[in-house]
Amino acid sequence: MSAPTSNRQRTLPVLENGDLLSRGEFERRYQAMPHLKKAELIEGIVYMGSSLRFEPQAEPHANLLVWLGNYKIATPGVRLGDNPTVRLDLDNEPQPDVVLLIDSNCGGQSRLDDDGYIEGAPELVAEIAASTASIDLRDKKRVYRRNGVKEYLVWQVIDQRFDWFSWQDGDYVSLVADQEGIIRSQIFPGLWLAVSALLAEDMVKVMTTLQAGLASKEHQEFLQQLASFY
Repeated sequence: MSAPTSNRQRTLPVLENGDLLSRGEFERRYQAMPHLKKAELIEGIVYMGSSLRFEPQAEPHANLLVWLGNYKIATPGVRLGDNPTVRLDLDNEPQPDVVLLIDSNCGGQSRLDDDGYIEGAPELVAEIAASTASIDLRDKKRVYRRNGVKEYLVWQVIDQRFDWFSWQDGDYVSLVADQEGIIRSQIFPGLWLAVSALLAEDMVKVMTTLQAGLASKEHQEFLQQLASFY
């Protein structure tokens, strides 16, 4: 059976930016291109990632992972993913820069399907965007909202802007920093972000603020809530 499958895969057209495909056809072509690291299906249209520059993309991505990774370590029952494939619906299969989700065994709204992909909307998605003109603030935002991603973070590195959208009554509302310059997650208690510090690459302050969130009463109650599922 392996030879016919291999022959069929070699005859598949390659993925190209702008292709209009069903999710099934998108997956078949993507799987036939193992060298390809990132491709997404957004509203039935293929978008393929380009090579990553260090300062506007790779380094901010790593800083997000440091921040969210420390929250995940301190919060059993919460899971963190880097560039995972997410099967949202029949026309949308994004590959977000970062996802933070509650394990399905702990009441999370997404799950891992038989292929090992995320099925459904993670609670939190974060994207690194080049600017306000990015697809992350247009089509992707609409798709994530429609599918119920509870919190959507978009870091526009070039524009020095960080948007934190919270899903409320079917729409996204922008969360704003408080008087201390901190945004607090509505879904993940204790996930606090010193926005100005992140934009200034002051990761020491970012982590100090997060540690304060992890020591909060709200985070301790969240830990108890997650532990009740085990």
